[in-house]
Amino acid sequence: MGDKKIREPIISVLGHVDHGKTTLLDWIRGSVVASREQGGITQHIGATDVPFKAVEKICGPLLSKLKIRTEIRGLLFIDTPGHEAFTNLRKRGGSVADLAVLVVDLNDGLMPQSLEAVDILKGYRVPFIIAANKIDNIRGWKTGLPLTQQMQHVQDEFYKHFYDMIGQLSMLNINADLYSNIKDFTKQIAIVPVSAKKGDGIPELLMVLMGLSQQYLKDKLTIEADSPGKGTILEVKEERGLGTTIDVILYDGVLKKTDTIVVGSREPVVTTIKAILKPKELDEIRDPRDRFMDVDEVVAAAGVKISAPNLDKAMAGTPVYVGGEELVGKMTSELEDVEIETDKSGVIIKADTVGSLEALISILCSEGVPIKRGTIGKVSNADIMEASAVGREDRFLGVVLSFNSPVLRDAGKLAQDNQVPVFRGGVIYKLLEDYKDWVRAEKQKERRDKERRTVSPGKIKVMPGYVFRQSKPAIVGVKVLAGKLSTNSRLMNDDCKVVGWVKSIQLEKDSIPCAQEGQEVAVSIEGAVMGRNLDEGDVLYTFISGRDVRQLLSDEELPETERILVKEIRDIKKHNV
Repeated sequence: MGDKKIREPIISVLGHVDHGKTTLLDWIRGSVVASREQGGITQHIGATDVPFKAVEKICGPLLSKLKIRTEIRGLLFIDTPGHEAFTNLRKRGGSVADLAVLVVDLNDGLMPQSLEAVDILKGYRVPFIIAANKIDNIRGWKTGLPLTQQMQHVQDEFYKHFYDMIGQLSMLNINADLYSNIKDFTKQIAIVPVSAKKGDGIPELLMVLMGLSQQYLKDKLTIEADSPGKGTILEVKEERGLGTTIDVILYDGVLKKTDTIVVGSREPVVTTIKAILKPKELDEIRDPRDRFMDVDEVVAAAGVKISAPNLDKAMAGTPVYVGGEELVGKMTSELEDVEIETDKSGVIIKADTVGSLEALISILCSEGVPIKRGTIGKVSNADIMEASAVGREDRFLGVVLSFNSPVLRDAGKLAQDNQVPVFRGGVIYKLLEDYKDWVRAEKQKERRDKERRTVSPGKIKVMPGYVFRQSKPAIVGVKVLAGKLSTNSRLMNDDCKVVGWVKSIQLEKDSIPCAQEGQEVAVSIEGAVMGRNLDEGDVLYTFISGRDVRQLLSDEELPETERILVKEIRDIKKHNV
């Protein structure tokens, strides 16, 4: 057994656009001068290491309130906030991220991307806390004072927004409270009020992250420092003088220069590390083209850039393992586990990275949207033709949902020619919303078209004492007993004899095209003659052809009361043949 060490927890920051994710990270990075200060913040590739001494400096006496011996060496924040960076922090069965901070604008509450973040965090089973940001936007907020010492009207305003947020969270089955009220952090989500702009609440936020890491994640964070390294690709980048490089978050073991590694791509690549690069401190950079320093080895947790041959097809969100050909099969099966192909009818989905595809599949499944096939890459002709084939069975599923994946030019033309809708977007919830809106609009249009082509079922009674004209046309007062009565409808009696057709309908002297169930209206009936084929008290039905009866009964959205009426009309016709 090698030496054991407790690595830093890897922390990702998520939230809705403009809610303050980047500002929060900027404040944490800028709070301690990195250059020449012992225990200062260290910049990694794609991550910022905030060591324990820096946390101690930011938190002051707060850490002593934890009343626990802190063995965590610091916190490693992923620099790029947001869902995409988070989903790229994937590994088999979960996420490389140990903790997450969900930044929510206290004044706005949970917005679409906040909801999406919650879904993604739940899907990856990553514990998180909520930074209720922009408390400094509350009128009268005094920076530097705790909430309990703010003016009463400020506290009232804070709690109004706070309880709105608690209500939103409870709708998602999330039990949350102010961090200071929580006794058991395994049962409730902690909310820490912060101002990412002014720094209020950030010491408390770091304190909670340190406490959670020490109390609940210590076993997960304990690694063998000399075991073969395991990481995940955060980004694939072209670097001048280096060619294609991969930015990797190392979450376990050690990575050494000249190690043989297996890198995730369509077909896993076995290659040898040429260089492990970390960024130089800002004051050491003399030439913008010379931003990196070469290191011989790095131990988890760390963010590094790897330069090696044959990285052109590496994919963000896939693993990097120290090892050789023996690991290729393992990595291939990991990628096959993510991409899906089924024999059932469903939408075609595309995503730009493995993590994005995983998140998209998870959210679509939770929303009950069936998936035919989900793969990584650009939208191709094959995707369009498969969606077109699905559309022949169910046009509402014959679509392509593309998350951050471009559409190849030929595929775009093919989609137009075959009338295959392609939905594109960079926010899963928005993509899903656009698709659902389209389905709703198309179904409404279909229903309106059906209604135009199909006679609506209606049942009316001629009210005694309301005969205004005997014939040419007969004008009588009627009550709509069921369904609806439309102009141009033919009317029959319960002997299936047609008595005339509805020329016009009036409700309180206004002409209307249609009368609804329960309404009493004046109707002019062309062809009806009072005392000959129509009498006071008669019950009449709209005459519906056999084709229309079948079409109405096959409509799943037909209200139950109208379905019963259609069957009644069908039976009258059947018994009088």
